[in-house]
Amino acid sequence: MGLTKSEIFTAQQNEIAAIAKVLGHPARIAILEHIIKLNTCVCGDLVKEIGLAQPTISQHLKELKKVDIIKGTIEGTSVCYCINEDNWNRITTILNQFLNKTPTNNCC
Repeated sequence: MGLTKSEIFTAQQNEIAAIAKVLGHPARIAILEHIIKLNTCVCGDLVKEIGLAQPTISQHLKELKKVDIIKGTIEGTSVCYCINEDNWNRITTILNQFLNKTPTNNCC
C-alpha cells in the first residue's frame, strides 16, 4: 500500500495546513470573533449573530472543534461554546513561528 500524500510532510506541516484550512472560511472567523468577544456563546446566538442557518453554523462549529480551537459544554438542550485557551495559545505559537520566518531576498 502506497503512502498517503499527508505522510510525505512533517507533522508540523500537516498541522499548520489543518489549522489554515479551518481558518480559511469567513464564517468560521466570524464565529471565532463572536465567541472571543463574548467569552462564551450558545449556538442559537450564533445563528442570530452570523446570519446563517442552524445546520450551517453546526457544520462550522464541528470543523472548529475538529482542530480543538473551541470546546463545548452541554447545558440542558443547548451547547455552550468557548475558545479552548490552551490549544488557542499553542496554535498561536505554531502560526507565529511559521509566519515569522524571514524569506531570503535572493528571488527573481
